[in-house]
Order: sequence, then C-alpha cells, then structure tokens
Amino acid sequence: MAASTDAPHGGLAAASGPLRLTLDGPLRLVGGAILESVEVAYETFGTLAGDGSNAVLVCHALSGDAHVATGPDAEGRVRPGWWNGMVGPGLPIDTTRYFVICANVLGGCLGTTGPGSFDPATGQRWGLRFPLLTIEDMVDAQVRLLDALGIDTLLAVVGGSMGGMQALAFASHYPQRVRSIVAAASTARLGAQSIAFNEVGRAAILADPAFQGGGYAPDEQPRDGLAIARMIGHITYLSEGGMREKFGRRLRDREDHAFEFVSEFEVESYLAHQGRKFVERFDANTYLYMTKAMDYFDWAPPASGDLPRFLVLSFTSDWLFPTAQAREIVRQLLARGADVSFAEVESPYGHDAFLLECEQQGALIGAFLERSCALSRLTERRAS
Repeated sequence: MAASTDAPHGGLAAASGPLRLTLDGPLRLVGGAILESVEVAYETFGTLAGDGSNAVLVCHALSGDAHVATGPDAEGRVRPGWWNGMVGPGLPIDTTRYFVICANVLGGCLGTTGPGSFDPATGQRWGLRFPLLTIEDMVDAQVRLLDALGIDTLLAVVGGSMGGMQALAFASHYPQRVRSIVAAASTARLGAQSIAFNEVGRAAILADPAFQGGGYAPDEQPRDGLAIARMIGHITYLSEGGMREKFGRRLRDREDHAFEFVSEFEVESYLAHQGRKFVERFDANTYLYMTKAMDYFDWAPPASGDLPRFLVLSFTSDWLFPTAQAREIVRQLLARGADVSFAEVESPYGHDAFLLECEQQGALIGAFLERSCALSRLTERRAS
C-alpha cells in the first residue's frame, strides 16, 4: 500500500478536527456533468498504521456530516459526534485500533461542494444549476479523497441508512479497495412508499415562496418548507410503538383541547421542534439533492471477482427500510457467492435504531471488524 506513517495523517493519535481538501482534477458524474473543482470536508480519528491496513471509512446518512465521533469542531471546542456510542476509544469502531475517516458527502451543505457552494465559472452560488447526483457520485468523491490521503485499501466501509447505500455502492464499484462492508438499516433500492415520502418533502420545499427557484440567500432559505420536509421524514424514522410509548395522546402544557389550529399534542410539539432545529443547520437545496440521489439508487453486487465480506443489519421496528429489504441484499450477495453475515436487531426505535442501538449493534460490528482484521492478516501472511 502507498499509505504509511508519512502519509497526511500517519501518526495522528487523536481526532483531527474539521479538514478540507480540494480534489485533484475534475470529477465526472454519473449523469454526465463534470464538476471542475470539488472540495471535500472530512475528519479523521485514530492513528493510521504504517502499512495503512487499519483504515475504516464511515459514511453518514442524509442529514449527517463528517463529525462522526467526539473531537474538536471548527472553533476548537470538543463536541460529541453523531455516532458517539459506536466510534471512539474502546468502542466497537475503536479509534485506538482503527484509523477512521468520515467525509461530508458530495452535494452536502456541511463543508463539501454542493448546491450552496460557489460555481467557479460564474462566482455565483450553484443553487439548482448544480447537477443532480447519485450515491455512486458520492462514493467516487470519497475514493478520490482516499487517493489524496494515500490509502489504497480500506479494512472496512461502514454506514447506516444512506450511509449503508454508500457502503454497498463502494463494494460494487471499488471491490478491490475494501475488505469488508457493513450496511445497517439500509436497502438496495427505495420502494414506492419511500420515494413518495421523499417527494412530499421536496414538494413542501418547492412550494415555499421563499424558495425562489433555489436562488435564496443562505440566511433567507425556505424555512417553512424545509421544516415540514423534516417533520415528514422524522415520522418515517420512528416506529408506531415507539411514538405511542413516548407521546401517546398526551397534551402539552394544557389539560384540555384548545379547539384551535395550534400544536397541542406532545407529538405535534416534538415534530415542530425537530423541524425548527433542522432548519438551523441544514440547507433546503441539499435536502432536495440528497433525497433525489436516494431515489435513484438501484444496487446490484459486482458480477465477478473477489468480493468483500459483508455484514448486513436490520432492526425489527424499522418500517422505512424493513428487514425484508435487508434480506434481499443478503439474497443478492449469496447469489454472487459472497461471504455474508446477517442479523436482525430487536429495537423499538424504528429506522433511528442504527443511531441509538449501540450496544447490540456495536457487539455485532465490533466482532465483524475483529474477524476482518484477522482474515486480512492471514491473507497477507499467505501472500508473503
């Protein structure tokens, strides 16, 4: 491998904090468009081994970012990551053993080039002139990042939800560059119901008068439309049983109905709060592009050659990407002769379980990575 302790992050023993890298040369997209300049925001955690054998790429879900584990933010303040129970010292994805890379996806609004970035040809923000993306385009950008970091082969690519789609796409398009794949709460393709939810969310954004054809100023984005889109999406992330237990029909701050069109049930207030929070940190155009990329995703494993090992996880109460869809991934992989492990994790948390069920899920992922390390060492000994 080209990676060594002299590579850009060789010897780094802690979280890197936010980093940015401009890819070398243009990036051609699946749809045919070419981005002449792409900047990728990423973070690293842990120490890259001298032979580069311990690198793990973690891919985030729709609204995530590069900050997967505890570390410094742009102001130098230490803050938790979005997968804080899974990635860190002594955790299942153990940053005392593995060198973890996490990048904000292409098309994002949290540091990587996307519709809110400036088009170098015009000096104006891209807006809806930004080309439509695919999950495969996101993976291509991450592979170019790995090239820049001097990492030829990954021990694993790990992701949940849209991150799991990226992990599967990595296995199909770059099987020679990864030894193992973890796809949690994910799917090979969205069904009609999931596409329908995405379309309703996009329609709410497009219908907001503040959208202005995607040309809104950053501080004047379509807040109402984006908040509604998030509320719709958030419902799909929860389970009926979990919502019943958490909210029931309880009223908030009152003993009787208001007989007005106001938020009076606890679940209404909760969704409104989630919408308001989301608007403060995410961009409406990026939401359009991310959901469309998920709609386009239609995965098949590579037809031949050496396949990575796979761990596919589903969760009992996830009705957005249910266990039946995870089993379909497994079926396709077995038909290709792949080494596949599968588990359905008991959880009341719906689709969000991949973020919350760190103990059960972590035991499975931790053991899978351990096994991948052992097999990798065995393969290298036999080759030498």
